[in-house]
Amino acid sequence: MRGILYGIGVGPGDPELMTLKAVRLIRESDVCAVPGEHVEKTTAYRIAVQAVPELKDKELLPVYMPMVMDRKLQQRCHKEGAEKIEACLLQGKNVAFLTLGDPGIYSTFPYVQHLVEADGYETALVSGIPSFCAAAARLNMSLVEWNEPLHVIPAAHKPDAGLHQEGNYVLMKSGSKMEKVKALLRASRRDVMMVENCGMAQEHVYRGVEEIPDDAGYYSLIIARERREQT
Repeated sequence: MRGILYGIGVGPGDPELMTLKAVRLIRESDVCAVPGEHVEKTTAYRIAVQAVPELKDKELLPVYMPMVMDRKLQQRCHKEGAEKIEACLLQGKNVAFLTLGDPGIYSTFPYVQHLVEADGYETALVSGIPSFCAAAARLNMSLVEWNEPLHVIPAAHKPDAGLHQEGNYVLMKSGSKMEKVKALLRASRRDVMMVENCGMAQEHVYRGVEEIPDDAGYYSLIIARERREQT
């Protein structure tokens, strides 16, 4: 019997936001895989181990997935990671691949998932609370109401895209291009809020474009809402 590869979302940062299903499958899995050179140093592991202390005693599998634009290097690392995971699956071990937020939203997991599936192994996704939902809750506000559209974009990859569509925007991965992102936000004339490191010890909340620092960190999520008429 071959093992199953689970892509498990551990949520945005607060271990109390992990789902019961995520906790159960992490406990039941034989191997814990995490994108990073050193599992114990990764954010996903540090979140999960607070909810599942047994992780410390499990077999840990680092999967190096560098955040670079070099597609050849990315593909080589993805292939090497998939091969390491498949070696565990072939032994009948179930592997829990931990990923921040939800595994279906700008996650590292699908890159490995596609390769493993192509080699005939079974995979499954376990939903986690997305960072933008957690950020909206932290700000005590809704993301959309009535018939408002919601646009989710990776701002660092599309800093010149413009926010021209009707509705509200979530800008993820904003940190590395924050000056350009702030210029887009000013031009959009929307109400802007940002949560940095949502649910983590270093969490910061910013209300308004001018409060947002140019050197904001990687885990910076921006919500830009159309101004609503008071009723």
